Amino acid sequence: MFRSRATKDEKAAVADKAPVTLSKQPRDPQAPKGRPTPKRSEAQSQRRSVANTQMTRKEAVKRQREERRAALERQRQALAGGDERYLPARDKGPVRRFARDFVDSRFNIAEFFLPMAVVILVLSMVRVPALQNVALLLWLVVIVLIVLDSFVTGFRLKKRLAERFPDTNRRGAVAYALMRSLQMRRLRLPKPQVKRGERP
Repeated sequence: MFRSRATKDEKAAVADKAPVTLSKQPRDPQAPKGRPTPKRSEAQSQRRSVANTQMTRKEAVKRQREERRAALERQRQALAGGDERYLPARDKGPVRRFARDFVDSRFNIAEFFLPMAVVILVLSMVRVPALQNVALLLWLVVIVLIVLDSFVTGFRLKKRLAERFPDTNRRGAVAYALMRSLQMRRLRLPKPQVKRGERP
């Protein structure tokens, strides 16, 4: 009973006197660690003091803002130049690049949708029944042509993707390409990397 308490006191005294070593060799779990265990409050205050000396909250926010701005700038340059490393996640990968090149290499009726819609809107506002009928007919023709062209583009692209990337995940690539075909060529991002008529 008294012997166990005396033994504990002796071990504590040995632990206090043991030199602190910075060796990277694994320590024996039974060996004394060479220093007393700090209280939780002391350990937390030490961690806070180290964190405060490294960087204040204001500096951390400023640094995060600068890093975000730099990342957005890199992403903007990548969208303009086609650098794969900094593209957004939806545009990355060889499958998405092939889908973009496939759309950019051909004429798509859907890319002329906005100019044609403006013309049709102007014609429909004219108070002449004949012109309004022509505008309505044009609207129907444009919609049918866009649907047919999108169907043909999607079918061909799906076939080409299956040939080129048989073992790669192609999910969403066709829809991605069709959404790109709805944009005017000069407004597309990432910028087109192939010319019209050039085989991707």
